[in-house]
Amino acid sequence: MSEKEIFELQDKIDEGLRLAEKRMLQEKALHDECVIVQNSDGEIQHIPAKQVLAEQAMSL
Repeated sequence: MSEKEIFELQDKIDEGLRLAEKRMLQEKALHDECVIVQNSDGEIQHIPAKQVLAEQAMSL
């Protein structure tokens, strides 16, 4: 596999992961569920999926 093919495959994988995360957040938001994340201090937080989606939309 050439270096170009490896980069193309990695791009496809990255795009698939972004799409899967978006769909997961949308599904959780639909059911008023939270996602669990770790902040920069190492603390575990429960954040509503709707909030995560809203923050992502604002950063675009």
